Formats: sequence, C-alpha cells, structure tokens
Amino acid sequence: MIKLRDVASYVSEKVDIGLLKVQDYITTDNMLSNRGGIIIGNDLPKADKVTKFERGDILVSNIRPYFKKIWYATFNGGCSNDVIVFRANGINSKFLYYVLSQNAFFDYMMAGANGTKMPRGNKNLIPDFELLNFSPVQQEHISSILSTFDSLIENNQKQIKLLEEAAQRLYKEWFIDLRFPGNENVDIVDGVPERWNINCADHYFKITIGKTPSRAEKQWFTNSGEGTPWISISDMGEAGVFCFYSKEDLTADAIVRHNMKVVPKGSILVSFKLTVGRVAITGVDMCTNEAIAHFYIDNDLDRAYTYCYLKNFEYDSLGNTSSISKAINSKIIKSMPFIMPTRDILERFSLIVQPILDQIEFKQIMIFRLTEARNRLLPKLMSGEIEV
Repeated sequence: MIKLRDVASYVSEKVDIGLLKVQDYITTDNMLSNRGGIIIGNDLPKADKVTKFERGDILVSNIRPYFKKIWYATFNGGCSNDVIVFRANGINSKFLYYVLSQNAFFDYMMAGANGTKMPRGNKNLIPDFELLNFSPVQQEHISSILSTFDSLIENNQKQIKLLEEAAQRLYKEWFIDLRFPGNENVDIVDGVPERWNINCADHYFKITIGKTPSRAEKQWFTNSGEGTPWISISDMGEAGVFCFYSKEDLTADAIVRHNMKVVPKGSILVSFKLTVGRVAITGVDMCTNEAIAHFYIDNDLDRAYTYCYLKNFEYDSLGNTSSISKAINSKIIKSMPFIMPTRDILERFSLIVQPILDQIEFKQIMIFRLTEARNRLLPKLMSGEIEV
C-alpha cells in the first residue's frame, strides 16, 4: 500500500481573476454531485486571485464530501478555496482521478471532516488515504476500462444536448417567431394568433407546491434510492430534462405524516425561489421541497409544449417578492400568463417533439445505468478483486 501523498500533491498556485472567463472558474456550486462533473457557473468572484488548476488536475469539492463532487480538468482555469486541486506526481493522472472517485475516498474524507452542518474534509489528513501500488501498465489498463464507461456517458450527454436544442429551436420557430404551420392564414391580435387562448396557468393545470419535513427530525429522510425522491432546486439543476433522483429521499412514514404531495411521473416542475425558472419533467413519482411548483399534465399532447413554454418563459416579468433573494410566490406562479395554441397546432408540435423527449428520457436512463455499472466496477478494480 502507498499513501496519497506519495503520488499526488495539493496545488496552491494562484491565478489573477482578471485572466479568467466565467466558464474557466469552478466553485463547489457548479460541480455536480455523484461524480457528475461540472456545469458553467454564473459569475466570477470579487477576489483578486484564486487557486489555479491545469488540464489533467483533479478537482474535489471539500464541502460536504458525501455529495461526491469531483472533476477531471479538461482545460486550464481557477477555482474557489472550497475546491481542492490535486496534481499527479509519478502516477497516471486519469488513474488518480478514479482513485479519488471511489466511495472509499469520500468516506475517508467524511471520517476526518470538521463541522456537522457543513462538514469539510481535513486537508491535513486527506494525504494519508491509502491505495494499492499498481504498476504503470496496470494504472493504464484500469483507466482504460473505466474511461470506456465515461466515454459512453459523455456521448449520451452530447446527444441529449443536441436533441433538446432541436426541440427548443422548433418551439422558438413556431411559438416565439410565430412561424407555425398555416401562420400565413392566421391574424395576430395583440401578439397572440387568432383562436389561441391566454389565461392563468392554473386555468389549464392543477398546480401544487412541495414542502419540507422538519429538518430536526432526521427519521423523515433517507439515502438516495431508498425512499421516494425528494427534489430540491439543486437536484433540478443537475437532472437535465427529466428528473429521476434526488440527493435525499423521504421515508414512507414522512409521506404519510406530513401529507406530502407525491407528484406523478410526467408532471412538470418549476422552481420559483432563489433560482427561479428551472424546469424539469418528473421521470418517476416524487416529492419536492417548497421552492418548487408542480404542473400536473392530464393530456400527453400538452406535455411537450408545456415543458418548452415553461422553459422559455420570462420569469423576470413576474416581478420579485423578496428583498433578500430572487423569488416569487406560489400565487404568482399559479396566475402566470399561459398561452394555449389550438389543438391542431399542439398535436402537430407534440407529434414532432414528444418523440425527441422520449429519446432524451431513454438516454438519461442509459447514463444512469452506465454510471451505476462503472461505480460498481470501480472499487473491485481498485481493491485488486478484479485483476488487471
């Protein structure tokens, strides 16, 4: 066995913030849980300098290590102080990434973590993490096996991106630019095509709001995959078009005791506090917290259009009900204006876009299965249970 300190070191070098673009800056907030990589952040910090990282470094969020936020850097950039940057020394950098991706490593971080509400890994103890001393050839072989899964995951992610872009382009053409089939024969009245209706959202949909059981009573919560998914805005940010899983689930007792609304599969979720306007389709029956509204879809033909409408809606037009953070209330969400096209246009749009959404759903499920298979294989390779 060798220790992490023997093959990797912390990066402490700094970079001027003025040399970075938003897409080059990584914080724990734009790192995705469960080894999901990163998304582009919203802004740069006010600090003059931040920690520098280079392509091939490994970034690990040091806040709440149990979220398992890790990323293999594919470009040079900078990151916040709550992100640890590891650099390989005499070891295959991709192999090091997989070493640090293990549940065993994140469990080790948590075992020595400081704090309870917002635990942070102890940077003095982390370098003592132990790993098997694999030869360079073995490191390359293990990395190759696991990279095959990551490549398949990445390819599915790229295809999902292209599919959603296709759906959104068609929505924009038909319903924003108003170049829908037969538009040349339809009069536009006050910006809305003739025979299209506009009314409050709750005129067309049953809309409910989620809730949070008492945090002081831990018995209502359980690990992801062990109960009913309980979606947060953070979960929506990581989910993509369809939402299947949450970082925390609710127990069956919590559902009954707190009269939690279980939102059926195929409903549409919209966030309306803190981060306003995140939209996702429920992939399974689930619950949400109180910052998320649920649009129940009775007619399958309405799903594709409603998803795109809510995804493209200008939520800033609804105002702000908080002086502290960006937020609107449930009353405003329920009364937001909703434009409903004629049934024939909805049917023609759904005929094209619903199959696209079905493909996205299938590919998201494939990503989950590939991720699960990789994660089951990872500890067996790293422990030597499977010889390479």
